[in-house]
Amino acid sequence: MAASPDKPCLSQPSAARDEVSAVPSGAQADADYPSDLVQNYHQLAERFQRTTNALASAAHDLKTPLAILNGYIELLQSEKLGPLNQRQRDVIGDMRASGQRLQHFIQDFLSYTVLETGELRMQNEPGDINACLSEVCRIWSARFQEKGLALYFLANEKLPGFSFDSAKVQRVISNLLENASKFTPAGGTVWLHAEPYMWERRSASKTGVEKERRRQSLSVPNAVKVSVSDTGPGIPPEYHQEVFDDFFRLPSNENHSDGMGLGLAIARRLVNGMGGKLWVESEPGAGCKFSFLVPLSPSPSSAAKRKNK
Repeated sequence: MAASPDKPCLSQPSAARDEVSAVPSGAQADADYPSDLVQNYHQLAERFQRTTNALASAAHDLKTPLAILNGYIELLQSEKLGPLNQRQRDVIGDMRASGQRLQHFIQDFLSYTVLETGELRMQNEPGDINACLSEVCRIWSARFQEKGLALYFLANEKLPGFSFDSAKVQRVISNLLENASKFTPAGGTVWLHAEPYMWERRSASKTGVEKERRRQSLSVPNAVKVSVSDTGPGIPPEYHQEVFDDFFRLPSNENHSDGMGLGLAIARRLVNGMGGKLWVESEPGAGCKFSFLVPLSPSPSSAAKRKNK
C-alpha cells in the first residue's frame, strides 16, 4: 500500500470517545445510574453514531465525482486535447492543486469516521522497517523538493526484523511528514530516523518489586522508535497534548494553515492501535520532533482489544 496521506486507514476511537464509552452499559450497569442519566447517555451515543455515519456517507459520495473532476483536469494539463498557453496552464495548475487538496480533506474525513467507529483491523506481517521508511521518503521527496525543503533518512542496520502493519506505519509517518512540510519554511530540513528502543511500559497495578524486576529484564530493545524532526517554528509546551486532539490547530496557524487538524489525531489513534505511543518534543523557535513507538511484540492487552473487535 502506498504511503500517500490520501490513503485512509483504520484506527481506534478518540480519547474523548473513550471517556463516553467508559460509561457501563447493560441492564445491571444501567441500574447503577439515575434513569435520566442513562437515557441521556444512550441518546448521545445514538446521535454520535448517526452523525458519524452521515459524515462518512457525505465524504464517500463526494469522492467519486471529485476523482472524475481531477482526472479531467490532469487530461487538460497533459495537453492531449490541444495546446495551452501559459495563462491556461497556470489556471489548470491551480485547479489541480485545489482538487488534490479537497481530495485529501475527504480522505481525512473518511479515515476519521472509520476510526471513530473503532473498526481497527491490524494486519501485522514480518517486514523490514528500513524498507518501509525508505519507501515513504521516496514518495514524499518530490513534494519536499517543490517546497524547497531537504528530507533526509539513513537506514539503521541495528533495527531488527519484526511483524508490523506496514501500511499503517507508513500512514503515521506520512501524516508526520506532511505536518513538517506545512510548517517548515523554505530552506529548512526534515529528518526521518528510526532506532531500537527499550520501552518500559508503566502500569499502576504492578508492585514495586515487579516494577524493579521488569526494569532489570529490559536488557534488549522491545520497540522501535521512529522520529520526524524539523527546523520549523516549534510548538509551545502548553499545546504538546492538544496538538493530537481532533480538529485542533495552533491559534497562530488558524488563519493560514491548510487542513482540518486531523492529521496528528489520526496518527495518534493508529499508533495507539499498534500498542505504541506518540508524543512531541518542541520549543518555540527550535523546531519539532515527533516520535512514536512500535512494539516488537504487541502487549497482551492491545492484542486482546484487537481480537475482541
